[in-house]
Amino acid sequence: MIRFIFSTIGGVFSWVVTGLFFAALTIGAIFWIYSRDLPSYDQLAQYRPKTISRIYNGDGRLIDEFADQRRLFVPIRDIPDLVKGAFVSAEDKNFYIHPGFDPRGIAAAVFTAVKSGGRDVRGASTITQQVTKNLLLSSDRSIERKIKELILSSRIEHVLSKDRILELYLNEIYLGQNSYGVAAAAQSYFNKSLSQLTVGEAAYLAALPKKPADLHPVRDYKTAVARRNYVLRRMYEDGRIDKATMEREQAAPLKSVQNGDYAPFRAQLPPRDYFTDEIRRQLSKSFGEEEFFGGGLTIRATVNPDLQAQAAKALRNALETYDREQGVWRGTGVSIPEDKLKDEKSWRAALDDVPVHKAPRDVEGWHPAIVLGFKDGAARIGIEGIEETESGHWIPAEDVTWARKLGKDGKLGPKAKTAEDLLETGDVVEVRAITKDSDGSFVRWSLRQVPKVEGAFMAMDVNTGRVLAMQGGFSYQSSVFNRATQAMRQPGSNFKPFVYAAALDSGFSPETIVIDAPIEVNTPQGLWRPKNASNKYYGPTPMRTGLEHSRNLMTIRIAQEIGMDTIASYAEKFGVYDHMGRFLANALGSQETTMFRLISTYAMFANGGERVEPTLVDRVQDRYGRTIYRHDQRSCENCADPNLPEGQGPQIVSHREQMIDPITAYQMISLMEGVVKRGSGQGVNVPVPVAGKTGTTNDAKDVWFTGFTSNIVASCYMGYDNPRSLGRHAYGGTLCVPVFNEFMKEAVKDFGGTKFKVPPGGQWAKFNRYTGERLPDTATGEFVQAEYLRPGQGMSGLGALVVDGGFAMGANLPLFEPGQSDDRNQTVTTSTGQRKVIPKQKTDFGTLSAGGLY
Repeated sequence: MIRFIFSTIGGVFSWVVTGLFFAALTIGAIFWIYSRDLPSYDQLAQYRPKTISRIYNGDGRLIDEFADQRRLFVPIRDIPDLVKGAFVSAEDKNFYIHPGFDPRGIAAAVFTAVKSGGRDVRGASTITQQVTKNLLLSSDRSIERKIKELILSSRIEHVLSKDRILELYLNEIYLGQNSYGVAAAAQSYFNKSLSQLTVGEAAYLAALPKKPADLHPVRDYKTAVARRNYVLRRMYEDGRIDKATMEREQAAPLKSVQNGDYAPFRAQLPPRDYFTDEIRRQLSKSFGEEEFFGGGLTIRATVNPDLQAQAAKALRNALETYDREQGVWRGTGVSIPEDKLKDEKSWRAALDDVPVHKAPRDVEGWHPAIVLGFKDGAARIGIEGIEETESGHWIPAEDVTWARKLGKDGKLGPKAKTAEDLLETGDVVEVRAITKDSDGSFVRWSLRQVPKVEGAFMAMDVNTGRVLAMQGGFSYQSSVFNRATQAMRQPGSNFKPFVYAAALDSGFSPETIVIDAPIEVNTPQGLWRPKNASNKYYGPTPMRTGLEHSRNLMTIRIAQEIGMDTIASYAEKFGVYDHMGRFLANALGSQETTMFRLISTYAMFANGGERVEPTLVDRVQDRYGRTIYRHDQRSCENCADPNLPEGQGPQIVSHREQMIDPITAYQMISLMEGVVKRGSGQGVNVPVPVAGKTGTTNDAKDVWFTGFTSNIVASCYMGYDNPRSLGRHAYGGTLCVPVFNEFMKEAVKDFGGTKFKVPPGGQWAKFNRYTGERLPDTATGEFVQAEYLRPGQGMSGLGALVVDGGFAMGANLPLFEPGQSDDRNQTVTTSTGQRKVIPKQKTDFGTLSAGGLY
């Protein structure tokens, strides 16, 4: 009997051992099979998670950030023990002792599942396994993936330290609200750094990895609090906090950004604008979108915050002034149903939901508002972000009399006399507070609307190419299309300086006489008869006067004389165009380009003819702080010398290409100073020397002014996005010059401005401004013009000839006297210094067509 029992036991034991052997062999075979095709875990040592790229202004202030995954990578040494402990307690209490997987955790999970009949199934994945799954494997639920996960986790524990594994986990894990990693989540939920988190807040973050979408701090408040309290209890059981702390934090409410308890981090940043969005566009091309949105770049922008604000203000003022002069009320086109206007909470919620492209929030001083009712010709409004008063906020009748309502059929109604003539209950509008200039006290609320007309403005350092300000439209939120860099527009007479520069380098002088008379050109499209803006012709005229008064016919004759190939080569060398068509009309600026290209070419005149590349970025650093791009390539020969002689500054050496002769550049500056002093840019009013050129295209579809001091070049244009006439009295000098003035008066307070530097190698000579006649060096008077010339220039040869470009002058046209300006009745100074009044005259050249630009 005893032998039988032992025999039976031995047999059972043999079968068990054999079974275990074959089970172990089978499991080993399975693990061996799956271990052959595993991804390499060596990549974890070089792991570079996607992190936020941040843009800082010149003052070092964060102004924008871009990211596919909003992550702020924090080294493990900088993560507080409180945060590390919360996640370990919540996710893997045996993290520091297990070999990558937790047998006790697996057994406990299996026991719980069996005990509950499958109702309580909890995961047993360790932090190491989660890192393995997130970074090396897929997230599918399969036995194959789980086996690979166990194998890799065990291997990773042999090559990476526990701290490195935890660092990867805490920076990689998704925690909701587009936040990846604990640092970004702390910002998103509490607008705090990790070191500022309370115990309860750290516990809430540690509660999120399991199901972040189901633990929203507002929408799922009760569930979120319960899960937070569970983590607090686990932290207490693991000895990380005491009981009193646990009970205090469990009783505390869960405050969050989402509930309005803390201001969102984004509220600390200025609204996104054209400048930072253009940086995104350009750097995405340079470094690739993946690197820009995930590379953790640190970008130092060239923007000057004060000048950027001034540029936006100046352009908006001009656009809004023009729009209000048209007298058309369009509004936002958004209306809120009356059932949502019953109480303040309802209409405020409805107003908050109005999209920013309909009611922009980035225009200084503007507020979205809703029309609540009418009384005595005024409209009562509720204003976003402004508290209600006992008497309410009102748009008075006197504020609407400038406008007529544009109906849905496109027809204009009668001129408004009361607010009801323009508005209806529920209309969403924009309003601005009108204040007294004397003391800034409130006067009334005023209706505003985003103008139909658009424009752009840029300002740039002439020596470095650093873009100091760029406003690509009225409002970025209303329209993200950047008209400074993306809009292809006709520059009109803003292009003429390149024609004149090419002529000066071809032997002309500023006083070369050019015929101003009618021209006929046969083209495949028919006969082209260009004209001057004044619709008049002035006969033989010095080239200087041609640019000052933007004479089209003189420009065409110059282009014909020197050849469009020469002009095109200049335009392409300067970067105005990649390829310029060899058509005479293009000499008048009919070929489209961008403001971004045009402004840099004016800077080359201002800085003496050196190539300058416009840039929005001074420097780019990678996530490790290494500089991977620097714009300024100039060198300083004695910056490191600690013993500089008194009064001697650092010597900056530029290695830039010399685009044109420095004397030609100075002559162009002098010519464009004449534009400002006597010509189409006479409205410029800046307390330092300024040169520039207006531009108005055919039918005034685009108006321009680009001007510069010794330090800053700035450009403005205005026009409809779908080009159409701005009206009979629209010119660059009337619409854009005021923008330039408003901006530059503030800019020169910091950047100053001096007389333009005269390059060596030339000589001064005096001429009669009206006839081009050479005068003795002792001549004085208003008609005397001093010109700086290259040796031999303007003394003989082409400079002393009359240029007609080979065109007939128009025999039946009574030409105006030399020196007459563009106005019909003008008092002029003759070559002898006498003042004469030139009477009105009319041309008889036949039908004058609208060819050309001016």
